[in-house]
Amino acid sequence: MPVPFPGADAKLAPPDAAEILVTARAVYSAASGPDGFTDLQYHVYSAHISAMTGGHINPDYLELITPEEFAEEMRYREEGFRIRMVELMVLCAFMVDPVPYEIIDRIEGYARELSLDGELVKIARSQLAGARELVKEDSTRAGYLIGEGESAPVDGEASVATAESEQDGNPELVRQWESLGTLPESTLGRGVWKFYKARGYQFPGSPGSASAYLAQHDWLHVIGDYGSTVESEIEVFGLISRANDDPRGFALLAMSVSLFQSGGAQSAGIFDNDHQKVASDPRRIGIRLADAMYRGAIVASNFNGQDLLSVDWLEHSLKSIGEVREMIGIPEKSAVAIRAGSVGAFDVGGITRFQISAGERLAGSLGLDYSSFGATEPVSNAGKLRRLVVQIDAGKRHKSVSELTGSDFFSGIIEKSRALKN
Repeated sequence: MPVPFPGADAKLAPPDAAEILVTARAVYSAASGPDGFTDLQYHVYSAHISAMTGGHINPDYLELITPEEFAEEMRYREEGFRIRMVELMVLCAFMVDPVPYEIIDRIEGYARELSLDGELVKIARSQLAGARELVKEDSTRAGYLIGEGESAPVDGEASVATAESEQDGNPELVRQWESLGTLPESTLGRGVWKFYKARGYQFPGSPGSASAYLAQHDWLHVIGDYGSTVESEIEVFGLISRANDDPRGFALLAMSVSLFQSGGAQSAGIFDNDHQKVASDPRRIGIRLADAMYRGAIVASNFNGQDLLSVDWLEHSLKSIGEVREMIGIPEKSAVAIRAGSVGAFDVGGITRFQISAGERLAGSLGLDYSSFGATEPVSNAGKLRRLVVQIDAGKRHKSVSELTGSDFFSGIIEKSRALKN
């Protein structure tokens, strides 16, 4: 029998070690396959536990727990806490390629016993359908779209709309966004203007530009200090998903993980140049996503649970980026996330080659010089060495980077190193 929500005796304190273990067992029991968690599930959920609670759990050693047993353990937890548990189950499920129907059915069983009933999972499916279109729109703009095929429908898809359709022209709105480029360097508005110009994005209000809803999340790239690669997009959606209780934010995260990790990417007509990259380095993406979700949870507490996608960020465009970060109470990225590769919008690795090319085309069409404002595409170790040579040789280079290959390349490093010693 479903366990009802508590009354005045609700437990509101953070979970202790015993309860953390119980919730971990439930998520594992609901979302794991016959061989347990996949590598991606393992690393994302382990990192999530560590980031959110400070505890450390190895999912491989978790014992299964039935929906009835888990619901009884949650007897004194209010609805919001229970919803977060089911959301984690859904998120982990969407890391499986493809998502087995038995896992979704299993999650429905846990939701039902938690008095959230099967409708929650249906709503989640419906929200995910709408999120697919928004993530697809973002990915098309960012350069991940390969086809025009329609995405495969899912339960409840037809009635959902999370973003506006492509906008008609709005010259006044375009002028408003263009004026952000005249603001002082440290302001949020100037930062977002640079974010758009570096990537060749059309400002909202331009014919064919991104929807206003999608543009909202662009501000969070700058506020949260995230680049615009696939991994960075997942971090942004992770931040949004935990910053408030609007299920659309969680749906965006689940769908972005699904699209860029599982077969959902193909059904939505989206790919990344390094498709399956998310799965190929699950430990690092797990750390980065968990840190982003932790930062979102802190924002939820400090910013009174306001929906970050409904804030009129233009009203705050004159504030410095630091002031806006203080306003919403977002903590710094953890050193662990930075070591795992988390980068900002204007850092090395914070932009893709496609986006740089789009920015160059846009600047050329306007008769302007292009600038990425410090952002570069992710580079291999060899690429980093080439950049080192360029930096050492700054101002008086005799050979181009492309010429420094093979033995000539390494000779260049030795020569420049000797010059530094002298």
